[in-house]
Amino acid sequence: MKNQIKPWRVLTAAALALTLGLGALTAPAAPVHAAASDLDLAYRWAPVHYQDTDSTDYDADYITAVNYDGDWNTLNNWDNQDDSLSRLQAKAYFSVTETSSHWYIVYSFYHPRDWVDYPDFGLDTHENDMEGAMMIVRKDGSAYGKFEGMVTVFHNDFYSYTPSGSPLTGAQETIDGTARLASYGGYSRPTTFQEAKGHGIKAWDGSDYAGTDVVVYYPSKDTAEVPSGGNDREVKYQLVDTFAANGLWAHRSDTQTFASWGTFRGDDGRDNAANAAWGWDDSNDGDALQRGLLATDPAKLVSVYFGNLGTFSRTYTRNGYTQ
Repeated sequence: MKNQIKPWRVLTAAALALTLGLGALTAPAAPVHAAASDLDLAYRWAPVHYQDTDSTDYDADYITAVNYDGDWNTLNNWDNQDDSLSRLQAKAYFSVTETSSHWYIVYSFYHPRDWVDYPDFGLDTHENDMEGAMMIVRKDGSAYGKFEGMVTVFHNDFYSYTPSGSPLTGAQETIDGTARLASYGGYSRPTTFQEAKGHGIKAWDGSDYAGTDVVVYYPSKDTAEVPSGGNDREVKYQLVDTFAANGLWAHRSDTQTFASWGTFRGDDGRDNAANAAWGWDDSNDGDALQRGLLATDPAKLVSVYFGNLGTFSRTYTRNGYTQ
């Protein structure tokens, strides 16, 4: 007698095959990261910013926008600085440039005055002041990449820092120290310190500044606060896109704002003595690195300043300063 296949076995096998097939169709796919916006990238790596303040004129050390007083005329920014402190809302400009291997994010912090607390006869002060930091972020397949290093602007000198575990080494420039990280807004992010009066920027040294007046600024996408005083330890600063419509870059040829390429117009203290990011310059870099490259061609600067770069591209897929 021939073996007969029981009907219930056929049905069971068919049901099992159907179940397995549906399971394959409904299995969750590997996560795909949507491209982060420039604001999202800037917020992710925006530093916790320690601003030293001087008790002889606390509010002259508050960061704000170039047009904090409602206009783009930088010849009145010194005089208007102390007219209404409520206008000194904390803001920082950012720009993002991109290659196939990295994002470079520049943060620019503006003060209406670069000042001293002694008679200087106009030799050591100037109207307008902008200094900042550039973050080096490797694309690693994640939404926001991996922080590899930082270059800060301290007047006419640039300083290089790397976080613990970074592969970057010194090359033409030595590594000046460690870029410490702090937790805020759900992220571990870089930290910076800005001196009072002259406003040069270096990496934060880890101090809590007990007994010292310091404003601690924390990044925000949409909130700009005014410090309650020179020792306010929690103030939000708003990130403002350098390339925004009618923003800082849009005014690059505005003679009310700039006296020459990248140099703010000012007539208190030394005339025309402050620069926007595309005018920053390290005085001892020589001819290999031209003025402004920290913002306009950061990949070139990084290729000269740092070694052990790994996979590294100098071709921009996006660069609002040149494209």
